[in-house]
Amino acid sequence: MNAKTINLRLIAIKIGDSLKWNTSLNEIGRAASSVFHFSCQNFPNESITSQRAKLIYDWLMTLGRQELTPSDRERLIADFCFALASDEQRPQIVKILTEAGVSQGIANQEAHEAFGSRSFHPEVVRHARKLFLQGNYFHAVFECAKAYNKQVKEKSQSTKDGASLMLEVWGWEKGVLKVTPCKTVTDRDVQDGIKFLSAGLMQAIRNPTAHEPAVEWPISRDDCLDILSFMSFLFRKLDQAVYFPS
Repeated sequence: MNAKTINLRLIAIKIGDSLKWNTSLNEIGRAASSVFHFSCQNFPNESITSQRAKLIYDWLMTLGRQELTPSDRERLIADFCFALASDEQRPQIVKILTEAGVSQGIANQEAHEAFGSRSFHPEVVRHARKLFLQGNYFHAVFECAKAYNKQVKEKSQSTKDGASLMLEVWGWEKGVLKVTPCKTVTDRDVQDGIKFLSAGLMQAIRNPTAHEPAVEWPISRDDCLDILSFMSFLFRKLDQAVYFPS
């Protein structure tokens, strides 16, 4: 699509008008900082009287000044608009963007919704979101597995790595990371369960993605989402874990 077919000024006016009543200046700023990597410029427009609508207008007009490919520009337009929109407002935003010719960004929203519906741990979002939205499921999983390994290593103050790290630091008897008091049989079973789940993550997920070519070890979108949910569970257990020196 030719970028000239997109009337960004019209999009900025309509989006600002649609969202001004259900957002705040702070929310607009947070959405912009999560999507854009540039500073907002001022674009005078006397017809816009709402501060919130004007801020949305300024951010989108600033986006228009950036050196981007047409597809990247569309993606950022949609990312910003949907970051501000509630579920009830999404159909209206889709209508505005579709009529304006932002097809690439709209197509990407299904992936946004699939990823966002899982309530992933912040570390999973941090390491996997961009890769997942690009359709790079193999590396989305790999990056999160590496991040989990690194954080377990740091919290446990261990020099080991991978499955051997997990088997050592999560064990109920001698491990230094505890998620239960390890007093009852159930406590110990849960503690060892985290140990084996973590070791399994290293052996079944991290190691293959570290050593095998992506084309020979494909990961589907559904499998990627399920694996990221599993890793979110482990990240939350790591958050809860208390360090007990042996």
